[in-house]
Amino acid sequence: MKLNDLFNLTGLPVFIASLCCLAPIILVLLGLSTLSFAVSLTNILDGQYRFAFVLAGLVTLVVSLIFYFRKRGVCTLDQVVKHRNEIINKVLLTLIVSAIGYYLFFIVFLGYVGRILNLWQ
Repeated sequence: MKLNDLFNLTGLPVFIASLCCLAPIILVLLGLSTLSFAVSLTNILDGQYRFAFVLAGLVTLVVSLIFYFRKRGVCTLDQVVKHRNEIINKVLLTLIVSAIGYYLFFIVFLGYVGRILNLWQ
C-alpha cells in the first residue's frame, strides 16, 4: 500500500471524526459566530456528541476501505478469502493510521489552534 493511498483512505474519516471541535473554529474564523457561542457549541458537541462524530468517522473509514478493495478487484467472497492476509493487514494499518491521525489532528492541532484563538484555556 502506497503512502498516498493510506492518506487518501484515512484523511476524510479523521476529518469527519474531528468535526465536533473543528466546526466551531471554522464558524469563528469565517465570522459566522461569536466566540462565546463557539465555546458553548464546542462543549456540547465534544461532550455529548463526540461518540457520534467518531462513529461517523469509522463508518466513513469502512466505506472507503470497501471502495478501495473493490477498485483493486476484490469483489466476491472467494476473492476475499484468497486475499485474506492482505485485507487484514491493510485494515489494521488503516485503523492504526486513523487513530494516530485522529489523535494528532484532534488533540494536538485543534488543541493548539483553540488555545491560539483563545477558544479554550
